[in-house]
Amino acid sequence: MQEINAAPNMQALDILESNVRSYSRSFPAIFTRARGSTMLTNDGRKLIDFLSGAGTLNYGHNDQEIKAAITEYLASDAVVHGLDMATPAKLDFMQTFKSVILRKRDLRYKFQFTGPTGANAVEAALKLARKITRRQNIVCFVHGYHGMSLGAIAASGNRFYRAASGIPLSGATFMPYDGYLGPGFDTADYLRKVLTDEGSGIDAPAAILVETVQGEGGINVASKAWLQSVQTIAKDVGALLVVDDIQMGCGRTGEFFSFEFAALSPDIVVSSKSLSGYGLPLSMLLIKEGLDAWQPGEHTGTFRGNNLALVSGTAAINIYWRCETLSRRVKHTGDRMRGRLEAIASRHGKGFAVRGAWNGIRV
Repeated sequence: MQEINAAPNMQALDILESNVRSYSRSFPAIFTRARGSTMLTNDGRKLIDFLSGAGTLNYGHNDQEIKAAITEYLASDAVVHGLDMATPAKLDFMQTFKSVILRKRDLRYKFQFTGPTGANAVEAALKLARKITRRQNIVCFVHGYHGMSLGAIAASGNRFYRAASGIPLSGATFMPYDGYLGPGFDTADYLRKVLTDEGSGIDAPAAILVETVQGEGGINVASKAWLQSVQTIAKDVGALLVVDDIQMGCGRTGEFFSFEFAALSPDIVVSSKSLSGYGLPLSMLLIKEGLDAWQPGEHTGTFRGNNLALVSGTAAINIYWRCETLSRRVKHTGDRMRGRLEAIASRHGKGFAVRGAWNGIRV
């Protein structure tokens, strides 16, 4: 067996880790410490982290107040892993989330803690929609991305990811996203036409699964009018509206939920990424009251609602969402970024454009 240098080095990755790794290829460095928006490498470089854990670190690396809540909890010998049993950490998270996030937005949901990844939550959402409606088809959108497990990837557009599945992917019908066919084509009208036409060949859907901003798909941004039309269409055809807010939620677009600007009331909201506030794995569904059709134990898993992540998630809500400071800062920074990016794009002329979502403006 080849010997590995005891000092950290990139060669060890080549020897020990699968070829499937990707981020370490794009960022060939060994990162040792991080605070806020900066990371340090083992050779002394200080770098600004624009990746932010692929959206898991909306509050930055090692937020000191959130860290204090975590360390206090660990020092108390409180329950860290407890399946779905009742703990003070879980109750505190749900009560805080309800009072600070949901009640202020006049939203009423029940909580379902799924497995730790966003894909786990997407799978649960699709399974529940199919159970409620007794339909199989999921309407999703080109360039959408919802995860790597079989159900989630079946509703995702990237051919590279889909091909790795090794089996036919079924149960999903792809429709054009807002703007996909050009500014003069209303793809919501097309969606309504094919879903209400008995001769379209499109099976009645259990759910319409949508991202308000397609992150992985290229920062494609849906308008308020389009999203509201999709919500109305879902209701008219008897399908559930499922908003995948995994990457764009928790303040990514300025508000806690990325769909707030469009005044949506999704039947199911899928949340993960920055939900824990600290990069710890935590995923959940928000299920509209009256749609909680699960039987006890019908959808389960070992790692649901990890208590340490619930503690950090509660701390993040208390620190950042009891006032509007974070939202204002995100919007202010977004305005500055947009202005500077538009100036760069204009210097390069035709073919360069700025895409994004901030301050209630979708460009």
